[in-house]
Amino acid sequence: MTVKKSSVAEILIEALPYIQALDRKTVVIKFGGNAMVDEDLKSSFAQDIVLLKQVGVNPVIVHGGGPQIGKLLEQIGKESRFIEGMRVTDNETMDVVEMVLGGLVNKQIVSLINSHGGRAVGLTGKDGGMISARKMKLGPDDRGHDLGQVGEVESIDPAVVKMLDDDDFIPVIAPIGVGADGTSYNINADLVAGKLASVLGAQKLLLLTNTPGVLDPDGKLLTGLEAQETDNLIQQGIIHGGMLPKVSCALEAVKSGVKTSHIIDGRVRHSVLLELLTDSGVGTLIKS
Repeated sequence: MTVKKSSVAEILIEALPYIQALDRKTVVIKFGGNAMVDEDLKSSFAQDIVLLKQVGVNPVIVHGGGPQIGKLLEQIGKESRFIEGMRVTDNETMDVVEMVLGGLVNKQIVSLINSHGGRAVGLTGKDGGMISARKMKLGPDDRGHDLGQVGEVESIDPAVVKMLDDDDFIPVIAPIGVGADGTSYNINADLVAGKLASVLGAQKLLLLTNTPGVLDPDGKLLTGLEAQETDNLIQQGIIHGGMLPKVSCALEAVKSGVKTSHIIDGRVRHSVLLELLTDSGVGTLIKS
């Protein structure tokens, strides 16, 4: 099917005000879910990132890698254990996490972006002292579950990210932090992306998911929410389960100065461009 030239022109004109609004602005994108394992979706994501950089946006990528970690652990005969959805990470598991996130997955994303004409640079939170972390504890006191080397963000020094942005590179960050004693910590990628967006004063935070976005009780997509509305939906139990941590992360980001957070369907080709540069979008927008 041939697309009329007039239709192509209309698409480009529709994108113009969004490109102008994002000129030289930072957008933090958490890359995960199906978009990380489907070859076609991986390629379309890389193309989106390169195009954004080309038109003057500063994309910063934070990625996960849970399935890849689980696969390698299985290959070496080590069982994966989870508590409340978080991987229990002993010393041996942490070695695998660093190999997979900081090595295999990170470099695959970097190579893919570069193959489409971008200039991506792979980092972990340990590079440049970017992410200072502390041990995460579950439960009200020291008697709670011990997750091992699972951490939470204590602070972020964005100097290395800003340096790369200023030189027109695209930072690709694995969510590994380091404690004051030098211990490495595995940190949830959504949390890192949200904290980084706040510290960078990002215009937008995008969280790619395997769902259409936030749904109401009738299964209808909620495309635009204010912070207070989102709080109410959480209190009413409408936002629950696996969506709750993502929404909480997005909500905290907008309350910390990020202009808008977006929970988008990473199963859609070119979902990043559709959400950022078109009128319709492909997910849920949360604003302060």
